[in-house]
Amino acid sequence: MSCCDHDHSCCAGNAAAATGASAAAVQPTVPGAAQAVLLIRKMDCPTEEKLIRDRFQKMDGIVGMQFNLMARELTVQHTLPSIAGIVQALKKIDLEPLVKFDSLDAEADAHGDIGADLHIAPHKRWLMAVSGVAAIGSEILAWATGSDSSPLVIALALLAIATGGLDTLKKGWIALRHLSLNMNFLMSLAVIGAIAIGQWPEAAVVIFLFALAEMIEAMSLDRARNAIQSLMALTPDMATVRDADGAWQPLPAAEVPQGAIVRIRPGERLPLDGVITQGSSTINQAPVTGESIPVERSVGDQVFAGTINEHGGFEYRVTAVQAESTLARIIRSVQQVQGERAPTQRFVDAFARYYIPVVVLLALLVAVLPPLLFGQPFQPWLYKALVLLVIACPCALVISTPVTIVSGLAAAARHGILIKGGVYLEMGRKLKAIALDKTGTITLGKPKVAEVLALDGERDQLLAIAASLGHLSDHPVSGAVFAAWRAETQNEQDALHAVTDFAALPGRGVRGTVQGRSWHLGNHRLIHEMGICSAELEALLDSHERKGRTAVVLADDSGPRLVATVADSVREGGREAVARLQKLGVHVVMLSGDNAHTAQAIAGEVGIADARGDLLPDDKLAAITELGARHGRIGMVGDGINDAPALAKADIGFAMGAAGTDTALETADVALMDDRLGKLADFIGLSRVTHRVLVQNIAIALGIKAVFLAMALAGQATLWMAVFADMGASLIVVANGLRLLRAPRVL
Repeated sequence: MSCCDHDHSCCAGNAAAATGASAAAVQPTVPGAAQAVLLIRKMDCPTEEKLIRDRFQKMDGIVGMQFNLMARELTVQHTLPSIAGIVQALKKIDLEPLVKFDSLDAEADAHGDIGADLHIAPHKRWLMAVSGVAAIGSEILAWATGSDSSPLVIALALLAIATGGLDTLKKGWIALRHLSLNMNFLMSLAVIGAIAIGQWPEAAVVIFLFALAEMIEAMSLDRARNAIQSLMALTPDMATVRDADGAWQPLPAAEVPQGAIVRIRPGERLPLDGVITQGSSTINQAPVTGESIPVERSVGDQVFAGTINEHGGFEYRVTAVQAESTLARIIRSVQQVQGERAPTQRFVDAFARYYIPVVVLLALLVAVLPPLLFGQPFQPWLYKALVLLVIACPCALVISTPVTIVSGLAAAARHGILIKGGVYLEMGRKLKAIALDKTGTITLGKPKVAEVLALDGERDQLLAIAASLGHLSDHPVSGAVFAAWRAETQNEQDALHAVTDFAALPGRGVRGTVQGRSWHLGNHRLIHEMGICSAELEALLDSHERKGRTAVVLADDSGPRLVATVADSVREGGREAVARLQKLGVHVVMLSGDNAHTAQAIAGEVGIADARGDLLPDDKLAAITELGARHGRIGMVGDGINDAPALAKADIGFAMGAAGTDTALETADVALMDDRLGKLADFIGLSRVTHRVLVQNIAIALGIKAVFLAMALAGQATLWMAVFADMGASLIVVANGLRLLRAPRVL
């Protein structure tokens, strides 16, 4: 939960540190500036953020600030010779920082007890209990004796204030010195005002209720904070690694290098990402992909840190160090986006900036105008003004949105949906259309050659040339041609032809020179553009394409020489996923680089009526533009690489099957960690529920304040009632926001 300026994004330093990555690798958002990451235990409310911001805006050399209230971290970009002045400034406002990272001092991360417990200390709980007993005792004694100012009542009230309210009064004094209208100042003013008019029991109850509510609120916020931190506990600290002598030795997971061989027994969690080299097993991948059903994995398959080996034992080769595992990158991404304000949060923050001064001015007028203009007694109207000051505290309103957004982001991450910020979580409910790429999105992306036809020449020789070209391409169809040839030969490396002048032709195929002759391997569009598509070839290609196959043609300067037809399988659950999207009112369209007949055939299998084929990357971009103009908000689902222009143009870009894929995790707005199309509807459903909770929280916070504002002006509200209502509203909106963590009802 963070409240940074709109023009700053939350720094990744905290995420890097949390996952074991080097904080020094984080790039400052201001070029040339030094960077420091500070842990501030007392900073978990917008009140402290505003105080820090007001303080630092007056300091020379501070060029940027990012706040992560959920992690209680402040990232400062500066041009100062050291961070001593920054640390001293924070100490002057009673915030004791611990240096977590300092780009000017490589050893700074060893300063202080960074791993110290951030939870409430036991002695503070005891002090709160004493404060409560004393406050309630003063109220009971005053009611029994009929005096609010007897020595014993005053003594109990002072005990309540001393044990439960000194922190609030101290913060209120600091706020006054810095001319900050925060809730600590308003509450301190209300307590002092109550004492000034002889309401000692009321002052004691007010200060106790406020401190108690803040303690409960902090405990509630720990749930949202723990939702992120619990992800970090999924990977074991130790790994069983094979050493140079072939013996198996335990080694801290953080020290295991890339390329090491790790052994996993049944029931163990995987400490690192890797590829299985020996054995097979059933693995529960829910912590990373959100899949509820375990999957079979064998030699050559990728496995992820944090997943659970259920049955067989196996060995695997480490493909990423611990700090760069897929799970670590997920945690890093979720933590980074906590600092990006969602639209509703920006609205609430702007509203709060005007709301507080208006209510304070109203309180001043209530205290002064009736006595001056109408001769009313001063004390009752001063009391009403103090009640208004308490009501002016905006905590419930301000805290409602970030807690809700972070809970939604954490719930999505737990179920394999990585959302790159609250803005996308909120925008999801507005999607009116979603464009799906075909290969790797609707289909499995693992096409196989169904048939190979030689048109002119010896089949095996031509297939070897096609495989040599296809081997150099990363397109699944070209890969299928290579795989088909490899299945027919026993010595593929020696048989491959050397290819020179190789070039990819986006949306068409590839070309290269083999044995001094120029060859093209491509789709129907490429053959048309080359002007070598005869009537006979056209009929042949058309017959295969109507069956839902993709035709690949090998041609040289003399014309077409070989045709390979490739078929891909539709993903399991594809039709159900499309039906769910359509039920949500989302128009679904398929955009494919394959020919129109193949596109229509595949689209028909999953129930998509609007299917468009023969599209180059620029054509997909134009289609997204057209769909956006016609429907409004639009999403694009692709692999994050080939469909980059369309993904960038769409309001939300989705990466399909992003687990283990660096590019997809970095480029997509929303990354679906497994290959389930159904998670698109899950994402939209979560977005809609999140929006409803946000609206509920704002209505609760403002509604309670409106009721007590009317009660205060009518003289029906007391100070302790106002505190109870205000802090109660905070707890209600926090609890309501945390409901999103129970995501199975949504996803």
